[in-house]
Amino acid sequence: MTDTLQKFMFEDTPVRGELVELSDTWREILSRRDYPRPVRSLLGEMLAAAALLSANLKFNGALVMQIHGDGPLHLLVVECDAELKMRATAKLAPDAVVADDITLTELVNRNGNGRFAITLDPKDKLPGQQPYQGIVPLDGGSIAVIIENYMMRSEQLDTRLWLAADDQVSRGLLLQKLPTQGGVGAPSSDDALEAWDRTVMLASTLRPDELLSTDIQTVMRRLFWEETIRVFDPLSPAFHCTCNRERVGNMLKMLGEEEVEAAIAEVGHLAIDCDFCGQHYDFDKVDCAQLFAAESTVDALQTPGPSRH
Repeated sequence: MTDTLQKFMFEDTPVRGELVELSDTWREILSRRDYPRPVRSLLGEMLAAAALLSANLKFNGALVMQIHGDGPLHLLVVECDAELKMRATAKLAPDAVVADDITLTELVNRNGNGRFAITLDPKDKLPGQQPYQGIVPLDGGSIAVIIENYMMRSEQLDTRLWLAADDQVSRGLLLQKLPTQGGVGAPSSDDALEAWDRTVMLASTLRPDELLSTDIQTVMRRLFWEETIRVFDPLSPAFHCTCNRERVGNMLKMLGEEEVEAAIAEVGHLAIDCDFCGQHYDFDKVDCAQLFAAESTVDALQTPGPSRH
């Protein structure tokens, strides 16, 4: 198996689709941490969903998908950029006990305070530009339904998702109903709705175990063998972590010199591990002093002196 994202269009209908298969990327993520089975399944499904949504990004940047939970699972984060470079992580409560048959509600929305967020973060921001973030309640019994509800509320796009993940592979199918365009030969609204209902009905015959055990090309043929489909060149998702020492240093500067100095005084050095890839970064007293010394030098250079006439 190779990691592949396949886009396709249903000819003469305003419906597009995508299938994604993540094996190397998914196993790379799982090799970093040992998650309980329900957490693995949920994180793997989010990974497939993030790849499917990121494949249509219209800017140079990243899509960040997050679940903030109030149950045993506190946080799920999946990040995917326009080149389908991906990373993901999860954080559980220190005393978390996760049964194999736990429901999504019990896992992340036990007290009704869980939320789901998608952030679109441009890489080359304009002056004053901030990432766009949409936040909705965890409304639904699966990550697929939660994202479908989000897409309808935030983007006004009919979207259906079928997602599945185990210890070896994460796979997903996306169907999306596009706005109908007028003009000669364009399908009527009734025809467009009929085409959408038909493709969704066909895709709904796909069982999770079938999705996990069948490669995406075979899935496409089995589901849509009677449809006329235009297939595009496949894309190749891959694991990639964007952490580096400079970014960790910037994070420490955001904490403030006083707090960092207090931590150094207590333990002698700061040991920081990336939550996504496990890369270790160590900052001693000299390293931290240099971080803030460089910042002070910049401030001094930018401070205007007294005016003379």
